[in-house]
Amino acid sequence: MREFVIGISQFAKAINPNFNIIPQNGIELVSSDGENSTQSNSDYLNAIDANGQEDLWYGYDTDDKATPVETTLYLKNFLNLSKKAGKTILVTDYCSTISKINDSYFENNKLGYVSFAANQRELNNIPSTTVYQENNQVISKISEIKNFLYLINPDNFATKTAFINAVIATNYDLIIMDLFFHDGTSFTKSEINTLRNKANGGKRLVISYMSIGEAENYRYYWQSTWNSSKPKWIDSENPDWAGNFKVKYWYPEWQKIIYGNDDSYVKKILDAGFDGVYLDIIDAYEYYE
Repeated sequence: MREFVIGISQFAKAINPNFNIIPQNGIELVSSDGENSTQSNSDYLNAIDANGQEDLWYGYDTDDKATPVETTLYLKNFLNLSKKAGKTILVTDYCSTISKINDSYFENNKLGYVSFAANQRELNNIPSTTVYQENNQVISKISEIKNFLYLINPDNFATKTAFINAVIATNYDLIIMDLFFHDGTSFTKSEINTLRNKANGGKRLVISYMSIGEAENYRYYWQSTWNSSKPKWIDSENPDWAGNFKVKYWYPEWQKIIYGNDDSYVKKILDAGFDGVYLDIIDAYEYYE
């Protein structure tokens, strides 16, 4: 998985050196052996710009419930190893009770992490709560952000225009969204430029979500023949997310879909003008251990 992420980074940054590579979860990969949280893996850390982490304080077992203390402590050791290397830490906690939302922001800020309290696991809405550490700065680097919005499911928005208008009415420093709208059309470079505008006159970064540890049967790359006869590198369906299938991510066939050529997923994200990519299911390696 480390080599996969490094390959994605090398391909993307050769085209755009300022393109941000942000793996989510699988934080153990920042360490030398995946277990020792005091020795870092410099090749991996040099390839990425930030780390995303879900459920650090809330949502690990159940949404709106505190994550077990031992789990939080375990994750913090690796997150701090990445932070010490100069990487931005983006935490998504899943909580909806106001007191827990406030606590999530407080605890993450105390550690120097940037966080988002998501009140829906589906990441399909813009919370009505005030943007934490709202500002009107022009954000040009990931290290400058003070808050972010994780909004990868646009199903609640009838049209692209409605989605864009909702986002530009906010003052988040960064938005993590999908390359594609729910009608299957991709966002254009012009639309991404519009989405960079904060309501207060500032500018934000726009990052595209992309799963590299699972294949999704609603994506452009999914072939109809796979519904009856899957390639040997597509594994079992995720029981929690219908239509998502584990992949043997080290297979060249899958990696070719993701990066390395003009038809790849990463190239489509680059061509659309995004400021980076948010790589999900990094922890797929645990499934195959």
